[in-house]
Amino acid sequence: MIDSIRQFFTAEITNPDGDKEHQLQLAAASLMVEIMVIDRQLKTNERDAIRELLKQQFGLSEKQIEYLIKLAQQEVAEATSLFQFTRLINDHFDAERKFGLVENLWQIAYADDHLDKHEEAMIRRIAELLYVSHSDFIQAKHRANKHNGLNHQS
Repeated sequence: MIDSIRQFFTAEITNPDGDKEHQLQLAAASLMVEIMVIDRQLKTNERDAIRELLKQQFGLSEKQIEYLIKLAQQEVAEATSLFQFTRLINDHFDAERKFGLVENLWQIAYADDHLDKHEEAMIRRIAELLYVSHSDFIQAKHRANKHNGLNHQS
């Protein structure tokens, strides 16, 4: 079992000869799925938010999105740290794309109209690993909050 997981991870995320765009999509999707599952409640509106964000951000088809979410869920289930995802994003995303990703994570957290403390802590941790400043972290939170039409506190 461990060998098959290691092979999957090598093929999908860390393979230097792999499709970089697919790896970046999978890394971003994995972080989004991490926010969706951190509160141990898989809600349809959070999954729908991930679908919409992946469609907007990467221009993927529904079939590609479902496949990516399935792969991301497998990655999240087997991952022992966020570093494998954030390292890839740090290597290939500029500051603006990192900010956009953090804003997307907030949108997923707010999708069910409830911000769980574990979701907020995980987004904070991811933002730190992506070297997103605290002020940008807060700005992304407020923009996602405004986008969702909610009035959550900082």
